[in-house]
Amino acid sequence: MNSEFPDLRKVPSMPGALFETHCHLDYLPAAELPQVLELAAQHKVERMVTIAVSPDNQSVVRQLVDTDARIWGTQGIHPHEAAKVDARVMAEIKQGLSHPKIVAVGEIGLDYYYQHAEAGVQQQVFAQQLALAIEHDLPVVIHSRDADQDMMAMLKEYAPDLNAKGVIHSFTSGAPLAELALELGFKLGFNGIVTFNKADNVRDILKLTPLDSLVIETDSPYLTPVPYRGKTNAPFFLPCIASYIANFKQLELADLLPILYANSCQLFQMAE
Repeated sequence: MNSEFPDLRKVPSMPGALFETHCHLDYLPAAELPQVLELAAQHKVERMVTIAVSPDNQSVVRQLVDTDARIWGTQGIHPHEAAKVDARVMAEIKQGLSHPKIVAVGEIGLDYYYQHAEAGVQQQVFAQQLALAIEHDLPVVIHSRDADQDMMAMLKEYAPDLNAKGVIHSFTSGAPLAELALELGFKLGFNGIVTFNKADNVRDILKLTPLDSLVIETDSPYLTPVPYRGKTNAPFFLPCIASYIANFKQLELADLLPILYANSCQLFQMAE
């Protein structure tokens, strides 16, 4: 993010509280984090979950959640990083799950688009972390890209034992995976992609997603929503996504926001 923040006058005003279910606060310059949090608060973002992805940021996330009452976090290894997982990494994740403000195992899953790790390795690491979520009775934050069939098979295998279920974040996969995930009790996460001109596939999934299975996120600093594409993303852009979804679903924001907030609290097993 540039030292000068963008003009935020195009960010819609919110009539209620927002819950940022997926961001990467440690990817923003540390010096800017206080201002990011202040601007998020001004735009009604009351809670946010910052996501762990790699062996070297598990402890960073744990430190971040202790800096501000509005921040919670996760522990887990992204499929891009699966080849780096060993017994030491798994032990740190397991230990980190005992932190009172760690609310999920994630970001975990399968990504065959880039193939930063072999499919078999990704599946093994995904399975290990699903087992940790079952053991600790925590939800999972799932990343899935170009891996629909294997993801469906693994969800069918592990979901019955996942009491807390979880979310497939930044959903860009096909309808069969969406329908299975919803049937199994997972939520679907939507971010700035849904506002992009060429994202009809994502809007098709949004159309079929029931309101009680819907959560929103920025995935910042990535995937900045319209009309701020080209700027570094941050949680204070979450109102752009909420407003777009309200229009798409033909709902008043005042009616949609309490539903989204309640869904997010339910997802992460938090009291409202």
